[in-house]
Amino acid sequence: MKAKIHVTLKNGVLDPQGKAVGHALGSLGFDGVDVVRQGKYIEVDLTETDAEKARQSVDAMCRQLLANTVIENYDIEIEA
Repeated sequence: MKAKIHVTLKNGVLDPQGKAVGHALGSLGFDGVDVVRQGKYIEVDLTETDAEKARQSVDAMCRQLLANTVIENYDIEIEA
């Protein structure tokens, strides 16, 4: 199974990297860009065959290491 994890900053958390990317896009002539928020995308290949057990395991990985749950949200997608 494969887990696809999207980690994003919670609303209200400052994103200096996203702000820098937004500024750079404007400097390159891309008009109409209002706000840029940056996150992480992580793929994990698992040997688990039960989707619910895989989700529980990946959720634990996110809470313990992959995401800072104080300032980040995460979303998990499990594919067979």
